[in-house]
Amino acid sequence: MIRFFTPSFLIVALFVLGGMMFKSMTPPACGTIMPDDSIFVLTGDARRIPFAMRQMRKYPDADLYIIGAGAQGSYETARKVTVESDSKSTYQNAVAIRDIAQKTGLDRIVLVTTEDHMNRAQYLVRQELPEVEVVACPVRLTDMPAAKRLERWATEYVKYIVTMFGIKE
Repeated sequence: MIRFFTPSFLIVALFVLGGMMFKSMTPPACGTIMPDDSIFVLTGDARRIPFAMRQMRKYPDADLYIIGAGAQGSYETARKVTVESDSKSTYQNAVAIRDIAQKTGLDRIVLVTTEDHMNRAQYLVRQELPEVEVVACPVRLTDMPAAKRLERWATEYVKYIVTMFGIKE
């Protein structure tokens, strides 16, 4: 029985348990959006911008910021949409959000990204903006095979662990 608990087994078991905790830490639904909030959507997955645009229809007085590589084109809403397309990583997204929030005096933001990416994105934004309330608004990974979802969750979990050790890019 003792041979069963080898160091490699324990490492794998801890990794799996940590992954389960990581997934359970993700908010199950979008937090409360106020009518005049600033919504920041991170690019990188085709589901994110359409989801944010649906939120804008519900909250036409909210400001929308599309952050990251791939943020191109025009987006029509009742208010101005700001597009930042220089940042190329989640950490650079967080820095861009910090710069915008500080420049405009925001004390609360809504963060839109896919559910598998939310924990790391929130962590990095909170590191850059510790005094700002970050409201999570995760986009569900629907219409995706279970194996692909598991792969994405595992990848983001590993990236999250690496980020916790201070490697941001």
